[in-house]
Amino acid sequence: MGCTPILPLLSLLPFHPTTDLPLTQASHAPSETVLNSEQIMGLLPHRYPFALVDRVLEHEPGVRAVAIKNVTLNEPQFQGHFPERPLMPGVLIVEAMAQVGGLIVKQMPDLPAGLFVFAGIDGVRFRRPVTPGDQLRISCELVSLKRQRFGKVRAEATVDGQLVCSGDLMFSMLD
Repeated sequence: MGCTPILPLLSLLPFHPTTDLPLTQASHAPSETVLNSEQIMGLLPHRYPFALVDRVLEHEPGVRAVAIKNVTLNEPQFQGHFPERPLMPGVLIVEAMAQVGGLIVKQMPDLPAGLFVFAGIDGVRFRRPVTPGDQLRISCELVSLKRQRFGKVRAEATVDGQLVCSGDLMFSMLD
């Protein structure tokens, strides 16, 4: 019994499966990595269990960054938040957004060395739960940087194109 080649069967479809896909499906294709996890660890001081950025897809130092956080069931917060219905805590979503914001300023030229920490959080809203298996896509843009010590980023996190969380995050440098 022989197998029928698939290519002739594709011609029977009313659309071409590689060129006529909707943008939402095409956007799920793997993106090129600008910074991998090892490079991120070289820029940010966070370590397990608080290293919340897995990969950077887009990066313009001093301007903006887009990164990925893969949410997995084996992360420690899911042991207690909540065992019957695991949800990523909102504070960790905000922390992941802050870490992406940190990547924006960390590679700016002429910025003094130091540790940036939270100084404030404005207008943060949570729109939908984040569960194991989700992939957070985090976009941040630098809104302001004053005296090279105080800054503000506008951040947004999405899952499958749906807004999960957004808000403004302020930071300052510790001496």
